[in-house]
Amino acid sequence: MDWSDFDAVLFDLDGVLTPTAQIHRTAWAEMFDAFLAGRDQPPFTDADYFAHVDGRPRADGVRAFLASRGIELPEGGPDDPEDAETVHGLGNRKNAAFNAVLARDGIAPYPGSRRLLDALRERGTALAVVSSSRNARPVLEAAGIRADIDCVVDGLTAADEDLAGKPAPDTFLRAAHLLGVDPARAVVVEDATSGVAAGRAGRFGLVLGVDRGAGADTLTDAGADVVVTDLDEVLP
Repeated sequence: MDWSDFDAVLFDLDGVLTPTAQIHRTAWAEMFDAFLAGRDQPPFTDADYFAHVDGRPRADGVRAFLASRGIELPEGGPDDPEDAETVHGLGNRKNAAFNAVLARDGIAPYPGSRRLLDALRERGTALAVVSSSRNARPVLEAAGIRADIDCVVDGLTAADEDLAGKPAPDTFLRAAHLLGVDPARAVVVEDATSGVAAGRAGRFGLVLGVDRGAGADTLTDAGADVVVTDLDEVLP
């Protein structure tokens, strides 16, 4: 890759910069398995995670998974308690599990991602994090990389500004606007098919897929121009 072709890089967070995807996956599985118990349903699987939940806003992930199992629940609202049998109640239950694991175990960036951030910062490339998570800022702080990021567009931003979540390109386009760069001069870096599809829909200059389990072919089919297994493969 010739990084001089680009003025900005827009990173997803979970699974791209930090290994929080595994924490998310565990939290989703624990929440859904408890919910499915006694409903004559098979347990939540990694395939369910990648197909229905990975990279999506929390409530969208709940809706997509429930629809895949033919389960209907009331929508509820964002302030629903964790024990509410609603879409938002399940989402809040999962969020509580995620925060408990993050507080207990902490988080560190992937070494290859840390090296790429350092190299791009040295080049003067503008850097953004575009995440569906409402926990993006605490995760960046816990990982010690918040100061390296010029702009964060996360689930809270999307809610405040009424931006459609991935696979719509709106959050990535908002980050490019905040950085003052043309999408054609920006790189989207994603590990989820929904995020890759968002980058492609936004007509960004390059969509770089990071295969952390979704599969290289799956990311390519979703619209990735290049797929790597770790970001140190594209160090300048």
